[in-house]
Amino acid sequence: MFERLFPRRKKSPEPLPQPDAQLALGALLVRVAMADRNYKASEVGQIDRILSATFRLKPLEAAKLRATCEALERHAPGTPEFAQILRDEVDYADRKSLADAMWSVALADGARDEDEEVQLMAIETALGLTDADIAAAREAALREN
Repeated sequence: MFERLFPRRKKSPEPLPQPDAQLALGALLVRVAMADRNYKASEVGQIDRILSATFRLKPLEAAKLRATCEALERHAPGTPEFAQILRDEVDYADRKSLADAMWSVALADGARDEDEEVQLMAIETALGLTDADIAAAREAALREN
């Protein structure tokens, strides 16, 4: 009865951090995994492994970073803005490696999905990768799976 008369106010959400290269990468990985509107545990695990290896994080730290990236992905700017952060802060060779990592997330659930592939193509293009490097990343990922 008291709940109806005096509903609890929801806490105002914590402000999201300004995206940096770490958060931009994580948000783009989450965006790829969610492109098919089916965010699976295998994709979450792959994102955590990528974040852990890329930034030398312990598993719990990587999971916390991913959780922040999930919130950021939902409420933050679009792919071009995240990609621009990475273009500004990450050299070309490492951006090519990011494309490989994103493909591993897209294929982590064992299925190819057109929406994920379209999202990946948009991200790779926004990262400034050449058509040849985009094709090579795709071919390598599909060959491995």
